[in-house]
Amino acid sequence: MRPYGTITRGTTGVNRLRRSDRWLIHHPRVRKTLEFAADPLVVDLGYGAHPVTTFELAHRLRRVRRDVRVVGLEIDPERLAPPRNGVTFGLGGFELAGLRPTLVRAFNVLRQYPESEVAAAWAAMQSALHPDGLIIEGTCGELGRHCSWILLDKSGPVSLTLAWDPFSVELPSDVAQRLPKALIHRNVAGEAIHALLAAVDRAWLASAGHTAFGPRARWRETLTALHAQGIPVDLPRRRIRDCVLTVPWELVAP
Repeated sequence: MRPYGTITRGTTGVNRLRRSDRWLIHHPRVRKTLEFAADPLVVDLGYGAHPVTTFELAHRLRRVRRDVRVVGLEIDPERLAPPRNGVTFGLGGFELAGLRPTLVRAFNVLRQYPESEVAAAWAAMQSALHPDGLIIEGTCGELGRHCSWILLDKSGPVSLTLAWDPFSVELPSDVAQRLPKALIHRNVAGEAIHALLAAVDRAWLASAGHTAFGPRARWRETLTALHAQGIPVDLPRRRIRDCVLTVPWELVAP
């Protein structure tokens, strides 16, 4: 099967995807999907010049399923790595090399494509998924301090998540520079993502009285305020290291 896609820069770094990995292993739907999968096959698509984040993904997912199988796929044959630590590698693109994974992670891949190619890339991955499979497609900064991703299943996008280092932003909307390709050009007046970010910034500013307790406490108050306004944000049930905003895709869809 010929790989579908084009070679991108392939930049990567240690712990660059830690925020999305933490979200994955705690998200109820992702955990349930992995726990009940007959074959917990996970594909890390476009791992880049070095597979360090693929090994990190495998290590973290094994907290959910010790027998998880992780395959790293790269479209550049010169980047293929030998198997190690129970992780294997192969040549492939959005067609997923004929595999039928339960979970696909595709980070910092579509960011380097035109927006017009996003839908076709999503469709290719969705068609290769296991029927109950999930995709996390997103982007992040070079150090992973600002991230965003879309969760998809076989029927389409499910949710949008933004996550960032609590000490790295002045306003939540600062993370907009790392929106996924499907949304990054939509952050303009009149678009749903722009309206959401403006509402989040207003709630953050209104929560300034909690600044003395640290940015995490202030962010929890911000989420509570957004929920009270009727904005369907996920409220965390556990103490978290990151500031995380997850909303249904319908709220931000172009």
